[in-house]
Amino acid sequence: MRELLISFLCGFIMIFDIIAQQDPQYSQYMFNHMAVNPGYAGSHDVICLTAAHRQQWVGIEGAPVTSVFTVNAPFSMFGANHGIGLTIMSDQIGFQQNVSAGLDYAYRFSLGQGKLGIGLSGIFLNKALKASWHIPGGGSPESDLSIPNPNESITGFDMGFGVFYRSENVYMGISSTHLLEPVLRYAEKQEAKYKLKRHYYATAGCVLPLNNPAWELTPSMMVCSDGTVSQFTANANIMYNKKLWGGIGYRLSDSFIAMIGVDLFNGVKIGYSFDYTYNSLRSYMTAGGSHEVVVSYCFSLVKEKVVKKYKSVRFL
Repeated sequence: MRELLISFLCGFIMIFDIIAQQDPQYSQYMFNHMAVNPGYAGSHDVICLTAAHRQQWVGIEGAPVTSVFTVNAPFSMFGANHGIGLTIMSDQIGFQQNVSAGLDYAYRFSLGQGKLGIGLSGIFLNKALKASWHIPGGGSPESDLSIPNPNESITGFDMGFGVFYRSENVYMGISSTHLLEPVLRYAEKQEAKYKLKRHYYATAGCVLPLNNPAWELTPSMMVCSDGTVSQFTANANIMYNKKLWGGIGYRLSDSFIAMIGVDLFNGVKIGYSFDYTYNSLRSYMTAGGSHEVVVSYCFSLVKEKVVKKYKSVRFL
């Protein structure tokens, strides 16, 4: 299985020209699969809630600020295993405020030592503008039909697809967002439009036990592309007693990543990462990078049965 993982990773690195990425970035993607892959729904066989907040390129006015909340759970029906989920995202970039809500479904079945989930999502989109237009050299934005009005809001529908495999020590996923590539047109100026481009994601990771059984190494990677530009991120965490972890990562041609995390109590986990940007954008930042926080909570509604013994009154 590890040989398959290595082949999977190398294949995607060779396929994509690693440059940049348009969709929201996630440094702690290994704790936030639902944001891009509906096939992940129900993969842990418990109910999982995850919230992530990312403030990118701190110090640059209008830099992306992304918040995402997901919940997913397994269920059985007609003798088969399924997963269901909900993904709500807010992504603010400059004068754009993008909000989406998606319903996720995955059909899950056993494959080898793990389970494979094949998922589909239906997503409702809303894009709002709060802008003040200015044309250098003069001119009226109102007369240009390709420029939307300063305050507008448009809605649309999109879909996503994903496949996610998980066993005890290995996971792999392939997914695509914006399957329909919808064109959102502003109401008052039909020539003013916004097209969502299809994106592709590949992720993989594993757990490598070390000599001391209390310690584990958990390397992972993610590749994302819109078919024109791509981005590669790799991370390696050291985990102690499945309670504490810390590690480093690298986003090609963009940043170095440091992260820490802790399992607080009863399935509540919190992680923090900082991206140290080293490209040309760094000179415009006050903190030199980006901050990201992820909080998750997993639980089961099925209680373990407790075996109780009763003595017969005849033999007291």
